[in-house]
This record gives sequence, structure tokens and C-alpha cells, in this order.
Amino acid sequence: MRLRKLKITNFRCYKDEVVIDINDLTVFIGKNDSGKSSLFDACDLFFNRVPEQDDVCVHGDESTIKIACVFDNLPADIVIDEQHPTNLIAEYLLDQNGLLEIVKIFNCSGSGKVKAANVYARAIHPTADKYNDLLTLTNTKLKQRAKELGVDLSNVNQTINTELRCAIWSHADDLHCQAIDIELKSEAAEKIWEQLKKSLPVFALFKSDRSSTDQDEEAQDPMKSAIKEAIKAQETTLNAIAERVKQEVQTIADRTVEKIREMSPELAKQLKPRVSNKNWDSLFSVSLTGEHDIPINKRGSGTRRLVLLNFFRARAEKDAEGKDTGIIYAIEEPETSQHPNNQKMLIEAFEDLANQDGCQVLLTTHTPMLARRFGQASLRYLTQENDRTVIHDGHTDETLNEIMTSLGVLPDHNIRVFLGIEGRNDIIFLSTISEILNNAGEDVPNLKKSEDDGHLVFVPLGGSSLDLWVSRLEKFNRPEFYLMDRDNKPPEKPKYHAIAEEFGKRANCTVWTTNRKELENYIHPDVIKKDYAHYAGAGEAFEDVPVLFAQAVHEASESKQSWIDVSANVEKLSKKESSAKRRLCTDYVLKMTPDLLSSIDTDNEIRTWLRVIGAALQGC
Repeated sequence: MRLRKLKITNFRCYKDEVVIDINDLTVFIGKNDSGKSSLFDACDLFFNRVPEQDDVCVHGDESTIKIACVFDNLPADIVIDEQHPTNLIAEYLLDQNGLLEIVKIFNCSGSGKVKAANVYARAIHPTADKYNDLLTLTNTKLKQRAKELGVDLSNVNQTINTELRCAIWSHADDLHCQAIDIELKSEAAEKIWEQLKKSLPVFALFKSDRSSTDQDEEAQDPMKSAIKEAIKAQETTLNAIAERVKQEVQTIADRTVEKIREMSPELAKQLKPRVSNKNWDSLFSVSLTGEHDIPINKRGSGTRRLVLLNFFRARAEKDAEGKDTGIIYAIEEPETSQHPNNQKMLIEAFEDLANQDGCQVLLTTHTPMLARRFGQASLRYLTQENDRTVIHDGHTDETLNEIMTSLGVLPDHNIRVFLGIEGRNDIIFLSTISEILNNAGEDVPNLKKSEDDGHLVFVPLGGSSLDLWVSRLEKFNRPEFYLMDRDNKPPEKPKYHAIAEEFGKRANCTVWTTNRKELENYIHPDVIKKDYAHYAGAGEAFEDVPVLFAQAVHEASESKQSWIDVSANVEKLSKKESSAKRRLCTDYVLKMTPDLLSSIDTDNEIRTWLRVIGAALQGC
């Protein structure tokens, strides 16, 4: 299952219910104490633990905390009556949008530790009298209810509760279905919750203020698991060795007692030889050392945190393997103690994670670089207004403007050029190809180095933020360049034709539209065919390179599911295309050469763009 919404009520700074949309990658931005960490802790309450009494909002009148999660990608079937499957639709357990909403309510009144939550499904469910409580009834009571209502059960297997409920609901003229909370802790309904829990994603929270040594529990657990697995693989052999040693030691101990008996029979009576051995895994410990055998504990804080972050990932993935379900990574301030180059690396790693099936990534940040490089749709901005936290969706230009004002996402020192480009993959593509050409001695700039030096700033052009970004850049009085995919095949005008024309009228502003469909069309097909001989691309200007590449990868895999079946699911297809774009712009652009670029880019577009940008970077 995948988390789509988080709802919080009466928890810390969230007095009234707040609803947060969750994407595969969601980035929360806000000042200190704006409520970012509380969002993650609320998720942790839902998936892993119970709150403390002082987690109740101080501005509220109630002593209960409500945390609700809304999911899609739901299991097709659940088994709640032995081996007889049913589904969430048949049991009226979905909301008006066909999603599953689970509500946990924690009672924090009284003294002592807060008890486990009461669990409910908030769904469009029958409310008609005698039809509204069927999920709570046992088999015997369901048959009694059917008899009371005059339901014909002659063709119903009366040992199966699912069939009984279906027959009873079908008997009603009008079920009066409405949104209600259905308790899942009753004698019958708890079986539903037990099954649903198996499909819940693993929630893994990495706090910004946690310790970062290789002896930290998070770091040690994956290694301890590795030790246990290695020992288990050799368990038979090790047990045989242990038994042989015990027998030999036991023999020596018995002989020792016999000798004592010769000298002191009374003492010998008090002695009973007993041989025991420790668990094998207690004999091993693991620590990490780096170059020159320097322990990780002695390395810099940034390195320690980076290592621990990946231990954290390893443990979460192992937990998810055990459940055969997805993972939600929640990571506070991943940029902490990290060099700007590492911050860029982390951004790419998190976006890759979010593109994997079954993975979602939640982040918090204060850093302008991270906020600037993530897509607008991923951003959420938190503010405090009248003692309450308000969460603004990044889709709106107004929110983006507030983010830029709050963080100052556009530094103004040393900048010589702004380069607007459509997406992260396009940034990687253009940076990589510029480095290849620059290293070959051509007169083009290395955009990676220019960005690292602070001379060039990439500007995201996603969604409706385009006009807003441009209006913010005018005051810097620096050359601006915008590169947009054509997308549409001639004679149809480019997708962003109107915007390009408008921007082109401004001073210091140069706009280019690709002659080919998109930047992936400038990758020579030969570099792909070396790995995937069946790749169907021919280097044509308007073929869909990411889709063709995804098809080739799929055909080369061992998957038994056909591409057509996958394509029927728009969301899965979109992820496959996104993953294909990422691989093309990282792995396969690296395999390009100046000659291959000349062969595919017959209009010499890329070199022309780079030379113009290079002149601006040099102040010419």
C-alpha cells in the first residue's frame, strides 16, 4: 500500500485536523518549530508506537490524539475467513475515492503509559439499521441476523462470514451508505485489521538529532542480522562442533570428579559436571573502518551521518523484505553536516529511491539548494498562523514565492548565469555532456564545475512556476538562458512556444527550444544497443526514447508480465518511464563521445547552446 494522505488532530502543534497530501517524494520546508518533525512523529505513531501524554496539543480541550492515513495501491484480496478471500470493496471499507483510510485514536487521559490505539476504517459503509454492524458479528450472529431479516441463505455457504454478509447486504432495498468510522478491534472485525497490517508499508524515521557512531543501535542491527544469517547458514556444522567439544569437555569433567572422589567422597557428592556454550552470534562483533583503518567513529560528522543514514536504509529494507511490502523513508534534514556536493548527491539518491516501486521518501530541509532542486509538486511549506500550523501545497505560485522569500533560495554572490531547464534529468544530461566535451578539449564550459563554483544556478521550470521564477530573477541583472523541449512534432508548434516567445522579449534572456522531441533524443542509439541489442530506437528526432528504452529493459528482464499489461497501469508506466529517463541521463549520456554527439546532433544544437552559455560565464 502507498500513503497518499496524512491527517493529524490534537497532536502537538496540530489542534484542528490538518490534511497533508503525500507524494512518492515529499519535501517539508519551514522555520524551526513550524511542525515539520511533528509530522514525522505522527507517522511514527501510526505505524510503530504510542504517544506520550504530553504529546496532546496544549491548545486543545480533548485528551485524545487522532492520526489517520489514507492509502492506495491496495491489496486485491484479503483473507478474513480461513481460506476464503474477500476484498475491501465487497466489505464496504473504502472511502468515496476508492481509497482506504485507517484512523488510530489514542486516549492520553489518566496517568501512566498511553495504551494502544483504537483502530477504525473511515469508509462509505451501510448505515441502515441491522445492516450497519455486520463486520462486528460472528458467524452465529450473522446467521441469526439473516433469519431475522428473512434473507434466503439456500445458496450461501453459511460457514463463510463473507458470503453471509454479502447475502444480507444484497437483501436490503437501501443500505443508506454514508461516511462512518468502523471499529476494527471488535471480535470479528479485528481479523480484517490483522490482514491489513500485513500490507502496510514499513515506516522508517531518521531523526536529525540522533547520534552517529558505528556502535549506534541503528548501525549495529544490520550487521548483527548479517552475523545471525551467516551463522544460520552454517548452523548444522557449528552445532556438530559444539556437541563434540561438549562431549570431550564433559568426559574430562567426569574424570576430574572421579579423582576428587578418591580423595574426598563428600566433596565429590556435591559436584555435578555441567557444560554450556554461548550463542554463536555473541562471539562476533562488527565495526567499520575506513582508509588507513581509521574507525568511522573518528571520521568527520558528515561522513558518520552519511554512513549511518545508509545503515538506516539497510535495516528498513530488511524489515520490508520480511513483510513483502513497501517502505516510507522519513529523513529529517539530510543535508546536516554535508558538503554541497554531498547534498546534490543525496538529492539524486532520494529521487532515485522515490522512483522505485514500493518506495516513498519524506524529507525536511532548511537548505536553499535542496528546496531549489526538488520539483514544485513535491514541496510543502509550513507556517505558524494564530497558534496553529498551516501547510501550503507547493503546486501554487503563492506558496513557491513564500518558500523563496523564507529560504532565500537564490543566492546573489558570484552568480554569472541562470540556466532554466525543465527537469532534474535534463540538468544531469546537459551537465554530463558539457563535461565530456570540455574534457575532450572543446571550447565549451563544464557546467558541473560552474555550478560547484557558484557561477551558474540551474532553475527548475516545472509546472506553473515558470513565470514566477523569471520575475524573481530580473532583479539580479544576470544573463538568463532557458532550454525547453519541443515535445510536439512539426508542423505543430513547440509545447512551450507561447512562453518562449514571451521570455524572448526580455533583456538578458535567451530562450532555446530543442529541434528534437526532448534531450534524450540526443543520445545516440548505438550506446544503448551495446547493452540492449533489441532496443528499437533508430535515432529519429521524435521517437519516444524513454518508452523504447523501458521496453528494451523489460524484454531483457526475467519478468513474466507483458509490457502491455504493465502499460495498462498508467502509474506503473509513468514510474518506468521516469526510471528510464534517469538511467538514460546518467548511465548512457556518460557513454557518449564528441563523435557520437556530432552524428546524432547534426544541427550542432548542444555545442551552440553551451558556447553561448560559456561566453556569458566568462563575462563576454
